[in-house]
Amino acid sequence: MNVPNNLKYTKEHEWLRVEEDGSVTVGITDFAQGELGELVYVEVDTVGDHLDKDEVFGTVEAVKTTSDLFMPLSGEILEFNPELDENEGDNAGLINSDAYGEGWIVKIKPSNEAELAELLDHEAYAELVG
Repeated sequence: MNVPNNLKYTKEHEWLRVEEDGSVTVGITDFAQGELGELVYVEVDTVGDHLDKDEVFGTVEAVKTTSDLFMPLSGEILEFNPELDENEGDNAGLINSDAYGEGWIVKIKPSNEAELAELLDHEAYAELVG
């Protein structure tokens, strides 16, 4: 199982990477995409919205199930990956093939930096998913 050590993680199987400009890139983990199976659709209609931690910001749909995406930090949704957007790239399979790279889902501007300390490191996440 791939759990990069330079990322933070949530118990809801999302990963976060803090960028140099202070924004945070968010996606679902390799474990999550493996559990969901082939992803066929990603919906995020909250770009520009400010959401609180743990609020639903979108959904991912696999062949057999749909799963909510939860805000890992309070903040504003800055961008939805255009490669996943049905109006542009419409390639949800990027999450299956490159969960930690081209398959990122959103970029957010956090409003409460202290929430970063509540996230899991790679060791704690690896233990969580066993």
